[in-house]
Amino acid sequence: MGTLNGKVALVTGASAPKGIGRAIAQRLAKEGADVVITDINGTFKQQDIEVTRADLLESLVQDIVSQGGSAIALTLDVTSARDIAAMMEHVLTKFGRLDILLNNAGSLSGSDNFLSTSPAQWTSSFEVNLLGPMMLSQAVIPEMRKLGGGRIINIGSTGSLGAEPGFGAYTAMKHGLVGLMKTLAAEFGPDGILCNTVCPGFIATDMHEAANTRLSQEQGKSVAEIKQSRYSNVALRDAGLPEDVANAVAYLAGPDAQYVTGINLPVTGGVPFGI
Repeated sequence: MGTLNGKVALVTGASAPKGIGRAIAQRLAKEGADVVITDINGTFKQQDIEVTRADLLESLVQDIVSQGGSAIALTLDVTSARDIAAMMEHVLTKFGRLDILLNNAGSLSGSDNFLSTSPAQWTSSFEVNLLGPMMLSQAVIPEMRKLGGGRIINIGSTGSLGAEPGFGAYTAMKHGLVGLMKTLAAEFGPDGILCNTVCPGFIATDMHEAANTRLSQEQGKSVAEIKQSRYSNVALRDAGLPEDVANAVAYLAGPDAQYVTGINLPVTGGVPFGI
């Protein structure tokens, strides 16, 4: 018996082949949850080939089912109230409940020198990184109340806890996400709804590997040299894996965390936080 048998979990931003969302969906399904995996309508560049996110979600569903799990895929723009309402109707019609919300969808819009970022970039970052989780939380909390409890788990960042140059919009929204979750933990704790944030550091995702390659080209260094430089402040001197984040999520979603709410859980390999 898995720790999440009989539970239904929603994971946003789950299409990336080496993404945190995918690893989380796989882990929650392994624990016995019926998993609803979502992402926006669009494409993902994989080894210079563009693949639709819908196809990537379907491949994840097939992978989960082949391992004996249960999953469905839905297109969801987390900034769209209409999409969220349609998703909730679909999930409740099919499963009759929603126990776990995993807010993973995110955007690096506005990742540039502060003076170079535009209001439009900040607005985009706000809508995906903070407004989306807020809207989804508003949608699921009434259903969780009916069940007598639930779990809302956000994927934050070391940018939720500190700061580094060039990530003003992202850092501001990830700090805001922590504030939102602490508020929800306090407000809905009496309803049995636990709200926490997992804060990854360097994780070997598609996005992270692409950043290492870009920095290598810009600085005229090898990827190995870039990694050595970037990880020099990491106690374990390496990037983590998406599965490391998924392990933390599984803990917070499961029965062992029944008295844990309002926390930030770093999964960083020991990164000292900034200012």
